[in-house]
Amino acid sequence: MDRAIAILYLLAERGTAGVTEVAAELGVHKSTAFRLIMALENGDLVEQVEERGKYHLGRGILRLAGATTAHLELPTESRPVCKRLAVELGETVNLAIIDTGEATKILQEYGSSAITGRNWIGQRTPLHATASGKVLLTWGDPTETKEALAAVLERYTPATITDPAVLDVELQQAREQGWASTVEEFEVGLNAVAAPIRNAAGDVVASVGVSGPSYRLTVESFPEVAERLLDGAREISARLGYFGAAQQ
Repeated sequence: MDRAIAILYLLAERGTAGVTEVAAELGVHKSTAFRLIMALENGDLVEQVEERGKYHLGRGILRLAGATTAHLELPTESRPVCKRLAVELGETVNLAIIDTGEATKILQEYGSSAITGRNWIGQRTPLHATASGKVLLTWGDPTETKEALAAVLERYTPATITDPAVLDVELQQAREQGWASTVEEFEVGLNAVAAPIRNAAGDVVASVGVSGPSYRLTVESFPEVAERLLDGAREISARLGYFGAAQQ
């Protein structure tokens, strides 16, 4: 792994390099250097240039860089929108990303009705029992969604969905309506609604959600709240460079 990383840094510094040059730099046999380069090439991290035997950084590096940039930009570009949503809705607004199988809150803004609300920043919450998590499952990586549906779904409240088939139906409904919700599924007395945020490539990289006590954030209010969130999600997505039609 260290040698493969060294090759990437070498190509970043020199632009192009051949197997012989890479082997000399790493102090390894040419066959070892070639195997490392082939592994990187299979992952689109390096590509062979027209000049036979020379390689440069591949398009996969750009994709990784784009994903990293999007995550770095997310809090900055989302904060003013989340602040406005918190004022409009009067409840706590959060921004969440998927991280090793859970939803992690990276930004939070309090509404006027949630002055003493819980601090969720940095908190990791289950994908199947939160509105943000359902959004990330619905529009996220199909492999991660499949793994989530195949796993044992932990129960947090009497309302938590623990049947994968039922959860799958919920995710299909979320895709059709464009947003997800939970009704006391993670904490008794807490409801939430969330919408997807896309990067420049159109991939869903985060969710923006609102949570509040069930007596204020009622099920009947979900559609109206969702419209506000969808507007906010579109604005954040545009700030990240996405201007296309929403993908299903």
